[in-house]
Amino acid sequence: MSSPTIFSNLRVWSSTVCRNFLRQSWTPSTGVAAIDVNTRKSSSQTSPRPKTGIMLLNLGGPETQEEVHDFLLRLFLDKDLIPLPAQNQLAPVIAKRRTPRIQAQYAKIGGGSPIKRWTQLQGQGMVNLLDKISPMSAPHKFYIGFRYAHPLTEDTIEQMADDGVQHAIAFTQYPQYSCSTTGSSLNAIFRYYDKKGIDDGMVWSVIDRWPTHPGLVRAFAESIKEEITRFPKEDQDDIVILFSAHSLPMKVVNRGDPYPTEVAATVQRVMESIGHTHPYRLVWQSKVGPLPWLSPQTDDAIKGLVARGKKNILLVPIAFTSDHIETLFELDLEYAEELASEVGVKNIRRAASLNDNPIFIEAMADIVKTHIDAGVACPPQLSLRCPMCVNQTCGLAKNFFLNQQDQLKSVITH
Repeated sequence: MSSPTIFSNLRVWSSTVCRNFLRQSWTPSTGVAAIDVNTRKSSSQTSPRPKTGIMLLNLGGPETQEEVHDFLLRLFLDKDLIPLPAQNQLAPVIAKRRTPRIQAQYAKIGGGSPIKRWTQLQGQGMVNLLDKISPMSAPHKFYIGFRYAHPLTEDTIEQMADDGVQHAIAFTQYPQYSCSTTGSSLNAIFRYYDKKGIDDGMVWSVIDRWPTHPGLVRAFAESIKEEITRFPKEDQDDIVILFSAHSLPMKVVNRGDPYPTEVAATVQRVMESIGHTHPYRLVWQSKVGPLPWLSPQTDDAIKGLVARGKKNILLVPIAFTSDHIETLFELDLEYAEELASEVGVKNIRRAASLNDNPIFIEAMADIVKTHIDAGVACPPQLSLRCPMCVNQTCGLAKNFFLNQQDQLKSVITH
């Protein structure tokens, strides 16, 4: 995202950094959506009552340029991610100043984020398969919960309850877990119930990560192999593969966030799948602010490779499952078009995002079925807070999902 998604946990910023933030370019996060909040109440009247509802979690992204301001405002008002001094006063100022620049970036990729459309296709394909391969938990219905764009997580929870969902599955659309992404969405679910103090009859469970699922690995591998064939034949053996993932502040990493390890695990499995045919590196994009982040940055890596005579580069967005501003603007325009031309790259291409890839959709269905069959509300990894965690809500949210276990057993067996 010049700097889009907030993979970063920007609570690490001091008030001085906040002042700098007002002067720096920034690109918003992206995510997925499926239900229009304005039609929420009518949904249960037009479709069968689902036994299992799967909420696809992500941060969200504006579909139109008109939505950019409200998206940014919600983001900067979130004390969990970006604690600002005088937040209620400062957040509107930041959002207003950022809006024109971010709107211009979206204008270059068609006017808005396409991720809602892709996720609707993914979700529908997933539940169609689930109804066939998991009849005991059928009928299934997919939902999408955004953090900062409609449909918001809280509205989607209410929609699921209106529809009569018995088993609600929070299914992260980030294959690799970070407290700043998946953790934030799960905290939002907990806060909804903590604030409302209600029992809507739904029992929750969590799919919190899936970095090495065979279907995910295969989908990435096939995309890479196909893109390699599109390089000039004489250059195909000289390609360097750059796996690019959203970066994370080192202060977050040093607290014990598992994201870098899990991204590396995905890369390793993908390279094994393609037979280690080419040299590769894991690099990081979308740094924002002056604090130390995971490195090397993707743009710096491109410059360094060219300086060392490696001028055929394949970019692979390894931490994203759909096209959005980070792939379409940052990777495709800023790096593969503008930067590559500036530094003298010979050939640079980007592997296609997973989008409606049938291998990936089958993987989604398999992940959910395996989760349902296991009957575990909260995976062991999720139950563990980062060793140096400073967010008390994380512990409360983890306990919320752990406490669903007894009820989950009765829902799955009936």
